[in-house]
Parts: sequence; structure tokens; C-alpha cells
Amino acid sequence: MSVADAEVDVLIVGGGPVGLTARALLERWGVRVSLVEKHGELSPFPRSRLVNVRSMEIYRGLGLADEITAGAFAPEYGRIRFRDTLHDRDFATAAMVGINAPIPESPVTGAVTSQDRLEPTLLAAAVAEMRFGTELIDLTEEADSVVAVLVDHRSGEGTRVRARYVLAADGANSTVRQRLGIGTAGPGALAAVTTVVFDADLDGWCADQPAGVYFTAHGSFLPLYPEGGWAWLGPTPEDAERTDWPGLVSRALGPDAGVRADVSRVQHWVMNAFVAERFRHGRILLAGDAAHAIPIVGGLGMNTGIADVHNLCWKLAGVVRGWAGPSLLDTYETERQPVAHRTLHQAVANSKLMFEAQSLRHEQLQTGGAAPARVELPWSDRYFAQLGLVLGVAYRSDAVLTDGSTPPEPSHTDPEPSDTVTDYVPTAEPGHRMPHLWLTPDRSTLDSFGEWFTLLTPDPAAWEQQTTTPGVLHIERLPDEHADVCGLGPQGALLVRPDGHIGARWRDRAPSDTTLHQALTAIGGSPRSSR
Repeated sequence: MSVADAEVDVLIVGGGPVGLTARALLERWGVRVSLVEKHGELSPFPRSRLVNVRSMEIYRGLGLADEITAGAFAPEYGRIRFRDTLHDRDFATAAMVGINAPIPESPVTGAVTSQDRLEPTLLAAAVAEMRFGTELIDLTEEADSVVAVLVDHRSGEGTRVRARYVLAADGANSTVRQRLGIGTAGPGALAAVTTVVFDADLDGWCADQPAGVYFTAHGSFLPLYPEGGWAWLGPTPEDAERTDWPGLVSRALGPDAGVRADVSRVQHWVMNAFVAERFRHGRILLAGDAAHAIPIVGGLGMNTGIADVHNLCWKLAGVVRGWAGPSLLDTYETERQPVAHRTLHQAVANSKLMFEAQSLRHEQLQTGGAAPARVELPWSDRYFAQLGLVLGVAYRSDAVLTDGSTPPEPSHTDPEPSDTVTDYVPTAEPGHRMPHLWLTPDRSTLDSFGEWFTLLTPDPAAWEQQTTTPGVLHIERLPDEHADVCGLGPQGALLVRPDGHIGARWRDRAPSDTTLHQALTAIGGSPRSSR
């Protein structure tokens, strides 16, 4: 066995929002973590723009939701607007449901905020080791660990870290995925895009009609922070090195705009669209863009990655701490890969519908007659809500018991029809996210979940004598008025996993004195030694 300079339970590769969220989650569950990021600091670019309602629920569980919201835009910015130029009137608009106003299905509201505003909050949410300017250049799987070779770009020194597991969140061009030889499926590179960060006095054009994104015929404009700053996104010119970026952005603002853009940063990037063929290779697991690159329209990419690690980290914690078996990690790919495929399909559809709206407007302007005030959108106003995809995800795997004791039959088809993307109907069926129900005026059912499994029941006394794994189960009383909504009788119960998805349901009393123990063993797999 080779000698390593350091040993950890989980090595995270990649310090974006997904890696940083995983670091905070694993630390909460008592897992020894080290995170390495090849860049010397957090990204200075705004990049992802939307924390959706499900991600905000996850951050509420980490105690971060209020801080994220405080640095974000007001809810009325949760809207997209289509205009010929930025200072023209809207010819179409759509709300981002779950962002622009509270919804009854969740205790939180999502937010429009820039990734460079989000990441410092996530970094401060944990004290686990974070090594900037450190790149993974090789890794070797051994029988009970992975040995990673790292290089510090500032000192040039190399180190070796032995980890029980590696979580790769190192982006669409993932070094880890490529070294493992894991292929991808999907359209691939869709477009070469440039982001230009700039300052300009645009309040007079937008203050009365705020939005998170303004789509125009000359690129997209995005307000960056409540206190100011803008970004322009558009196709990368062929001669990008010689492009006059202030001039290009100023012209994109529209003829006779009379505004000069003060450019501070320019970033060229590729809009990718793919899903990795595998999310797991032995003790190495892929998450976020390393597992799936999602086009930006609809704000689904980063949020899908956050949901990945929320699904994965409790499983890693269970295996590392010894109350779950290694087979539990197999359910990560089983549960999350279908979600990635549906999300990719939806994001590509969003892109096509955005272009269709702009094409309809272009056709209007080419007719020579007076253009109507509005373009009839090719989607309903709730299209960009996608609550069915965000809140309605249902898992089918060995970590879900359909009748309280049996995993579902394997399914080779998409378990969620495509028409459920926009519609979300709360349900307490096993596999689904536990519905938000108020336990007290300021405490949701979602607030019951954390470093444990939670048993929600109208009659805790009927279940408290069950033999369970110490420290893994928390029993909480479900108010009687919610029992019918959850399909429970007076002594029924829901067993909710740490990620808030229902692992099992008993409509009435426990079938035996070992019901909970058997269910936890079935969901977690057969635990073995933690080393």
C-alpha cells in the first residue's frame, strides 16, 4: 500500500457551488473532508444566476437561506423579459414561479443572485479544509481507498491524499471524469458564449420593470447585484481577441442609447449539453457539471448539482460512519441520472422556446405593418416555473420501499412523464420529496430533516418502542390534520430520508416490533466496518 501525506474520509475536487455545498453537508454529518480547487480563489464571474426553491430549502436546512436572500435581488426580479433592445418596451414576459413570490408548496422562496455572491456564503458555512490553487493530476483506486496526487500551483509541491471516497465536482470539463474514461451522451457543445461584466447607468430603463434576465435581439442583459453592475451574454465573435468589448456592449444596448459600457471582465465559455454515462466509478462519484452539463436557459444547471450532493452526501456519511452499507451508494446514480436526463431535455426545450419567441418577434417586425404590443408566447406563464421538475422529483431505487418493506421493481423507462415538468402535485408516496406542511406557525415538516432519518406519525408512542439504530432515527409528531393529506391512519407513519425524500410509508400501525429496524436496514444496505 502506498504512503500518503494525508488521509480523509472524502476528498472533494472542485470548489464551485456544488463542491462547497457538499463540503458543508458532509461536515454537518461528521465526515472528515478536504476540498481542492485548482483556481487560486473563488470565481469572480457571476455565472449561475438562480437559486431555485428546492436549493433554497436545502440551504434553509444548513441555516444559510436568510443570508443568501439578504444578498439577493427582491422577489420581483424573478421574471424574464423579452425586448427588441434593452430600452424598448417588453414584447413578452414570464414569471419564474417560486422565485418571484412565495408559493404554498414550500416554506421558502428562491432568489435571483449571482454565483460570486453565493459562493462566499457557502465557503463560510464550514471549517473543513479548503485548498485553493491545488489541482488533482492523478488518482489511483485501491481496495479500500483512492490515492489522489495533487499539485500546489503556488509552491509547485506535490502531495498525495488518501481518501475513502472522492466526490468530483470539477465542472463540465472534469479532469476526474476524463481520467476515468467515462463518456457522455447528449448534444454536446451547443454554442460559444461570451460574458461581459460591465457598469452602466441603466436604472432609467429597467427600474420600473425589474427582471433577472432581459432577452434582446442583441444578446441578454442581466443585473448582477442589488447595488449595481451588469452582465451581457452573447455569441463569441470570431475575432474575440481584437473585439472592442465596450463598443460591442454599447451597441447592443441599442441605437442612440447614449450609454457607454465600462467593461471590467470578459469570459469566453462553451454552452454544453450532456449527461455522463456513469455517475460512479468504484469509490469515485461525479456530481454537478462533471455529471451533467445543462444549458443555462431556465437556471437548472447549478440547482441540479446542488440536489445531486444533497442526495449523495447523507449516503456517503452513512457508509463512512458505519450505519449503512456500500451498496447504498449504488442508488445515487439510479436516482439522479434519470433526473439529469429530464433536466437536460427541459433546458434544451427552454432554449428552443426562447429562440422561438424571438423569432416570432422578428417575423412581426419584417411584415412592414405595426407590430403588436405583445407576442403570444409559445408557453404558458408558468413555463419557467418547472415546479414538477424541481419539487416533484420521485426516486425509484433500493433506497425507497414501496410498501414499507420492498424496493420498487427496476424500471428501464422514465418514471416521470414529461408533462409533469411544470405541474407539481404534493404527494406522500414513497420516493417523493416530503410535502411542506406547517408543524407550527414557523416550522415546516422540511425542518424536521437533517442528520437523521425522521419518522413522522400522528402517534409517536406507538412507534417509540421500535428497535432502531441509535442516533439514526428521530421521531416527530405529525399533527392530526395532516394525516389524511399524507395517506395515514391514526397510527400510520412516514419514514423520511435525510434528503427529505420519503423512504417508506405505513398507512396504519407497524406490522411488527422490528418494522423500523428492517426498513432502515433495507434502505441503508447491510452496514459493515467503517474501515
